[in-house]
Amino acid sequence: MSLPHKSRLIGWSDADVLTHAVIDALLGAAGLGDIGAHFPPYEPQYKGISSLVLLRRVGNLLKEKGYQVGNIDATVVAEQPRLREYIDLMCAALAEALDCEPERINIKASTQEGLGFVGREEGMVAWAVALIE
Repeated sequence: MSLPHKSRLIGWSDADVLTHAVIDALLGAAGLGDIGAHFPPYEPQYKGISSLVLLRRVGNLLKEKGYQVGNIDATVVAEQPRLREYIDLMCAALAEALDCEPERINIKASTQEGLGFVGREEGMVAWAVALIE
């Protein structure tokens, strides 16, 4: 999902910091390493790929291992764009990729109040924790 803003994040895939944090949280909860182990940066097949495609693959991997998403709690820290109005859409997109109910996903948005690289709008940060059953 792309949000309107004057700047873009730069990454090998689509630089979706939220979805990457969710992927890492899910893989970590299952003891399956991290996003870089499963989708190595600079591999041509991942250039420009949607992080939601990668998340769907992780969801399928979890199902193969006998897991299902219990819940996900994530925080995105960015000065701009303001994310409040997009939270429900972001939850729905993550839930669809994971084939779970949107109620299992919680996303919070915050700012750095002008401090640091996030405050200067040079990037974003996201953290996520996941419970799998």
